[in-house]
Amino acid sequence: MKTTKKNLAYTEWLSAEEMHTLSKEWLSELNFIKDEHLFFEDLVTKFTSQLLATEKFADSKEIVDAINRSEKYNNQLIDAVKRHENQLYVMVDGVDQKEVEKAYTKEHQNLTVAISDFLKEYKSLKMQLYNIIKHIRKEEKTSHLLERE
Repeated sequence: MKTTKKNLAYTEWLSAEEMHTLSKEWLSELNFIKDEHLFFEDLVTKFTSQLLATEKFADSKEIVDAINRSEKYNNQLIDAVKRHENQLYVMVDGVDQKEVEKAYTKEHQNLTVAISDFLKEYKSLKMQLYNIIKHIRKEEKTSHLLERE
């Protein structure tokens, strides 16, 4: 007997109020990440000479490029969520527009997936950056201790 794999997706029905709440949470989180990107830029600026001097320069450059790409994508997501939030009236206007409401719900599902994927990648990126900075700081401490002796 041959089995076939089916891609079943669990789709939770959300009210307009729940979608609005989720959109506000997304905007809050994405705006916080926008602030973190500014912190990362300052961090990279502070450690530029060490990043250039390390044996892992290629990794450092890749992380900096990834931060820049992440920042651009974060801004795109913020714009998309704002547009999505502005179109919420479709769900609460009292007019029965099944296709438009279905399209809005589908867009909400797509945003849910996109933001979830972005947050996973962002967390990984953040950990990589922190590990590089941690490595630099350890090297600085070690060299400082060796100089004291």
